[in-house]
Amino acid sequence: MTRIDDPRHDSEAGRAEATLDTTRIDDTRIAAVRALVSPAVLLEELAVTPAVEQLVEQARADIARVLRGDDDRLIVVVGPCSIHDAAQALEYASRLRDAGPALGDALLPVMRVYFEKPRTTVGWKGFINDPRLDGSFRINEGLRRARELLLQIGGMGVPAGTEFLDLLSPQYFSDLIAWGAIGARTTESQSHRQLASGLSCPVGFKNGTDGGVQVAADAVVAAGAPHAFMGMTKMGVAAIFETRGNADCHVILRGGRQPNYDAAAVDGACQVLRRAGLREQVMIDCSHANSSKQPRRQIEVAADIGRRIAAGERRIAGVMVESHLHEGRQDLCPGQPLREGVSITDACLGWEDTLALLHDLAAGVRARRGGG
Repeated sequence: MTRIDDPRHDSEAGRAEATLDTTRIDDTRIAAVRALVSPAVLLEELAVTPAVEQLVEQARADIARVLRGDDDRLIVVVGPCSIHDAAQALEYASRLRDAGPALGDALLPVMRVYFEKPRTTVGWKGFINDPRLDGSFRINEGLRRARELLLQIGGMGVPAGTEFLDLLSPQYFSDLIAWGAIGARTTESQSHRQLASGLSCPVGFKNGTDGGVQVAADAVVAAGAPHAFMGMTKMGVAAIFETRGNADCHVILRGGRQPNYDAAAVDGACQVLRRAGLREQVMIDCSHANSSKQPRRQIEVAADIGRRIAAGERRIAGVMVESHLHEGRQDLCPGQPLREGVSITDACLGWEDTLALLHDLAAGVRARRGGG
């Protein structure tokens, strides 16, 4: 197929075609302005297939049913902290797909396919921002490769979840996302709450970085309401969007100054939700502050959750697990080769331990069905 917009001719960083702004009072700190491919061009070039469309639609409906209490399975958002290598992501997706038949009666697996990474200060900002991992910031290429990867993962029958960080990027791939997250740093952002109110998928809001749940409950209330805001259409044109509100939003407990995955923390979170008139349900992130960023502690967190589910706990709708082909993390260093299947952002659990963790959680769901 002939590409409508040839990436070989994109105006990328450092090229002579980049437009320099010489205005004395506007854009004085902008070094260059480069052409951005329009979402419509990319969606036409990499069109959704009927099979992927059906997968995404069904996965969203299934997740919504769990959130409403109409399906007793446990949502499990599992996968790499961030995507930095498409081939390794596809290998992970194939393993998750192969594990599905033994888990599908109890779990609803969604693969983490995170393309954008918030940074505390500076650093690699993700596959879309810098797909070549070399500081060249070929964003058009990153958007194209991200959408292509999502189509491949969906084609394997694996639903994908991602964090929505940039406010424009969802126009390029949100049609392929079964579940989305708003991170702890952006849960309080009005712009992200408005974005979530118009997204077609269920969305989880993480508690604040300090561990506060009220901000996430407020976000769920806000995202459930209609909004009007400025944005960019798929044709790349500025427009005013009016949303209907997203009824499939929920809170994610990811810890803060201390972990918040235990029974007392869930009780406290549900009290906040009840006061806000929301469903008393949470998803628990086994990583981040709940594991003190120690990947193997995710096993302990998940085991504790599994025991409580087996004993009858129904307010935990899902869990999140950071997992890659191999355990740990590595630094991204110029000129130094990367180890295959190891995260370059947060440390992850290895696949074999992940598979055992998933089977333990599935056992907890089955035990709950049997009355504990």
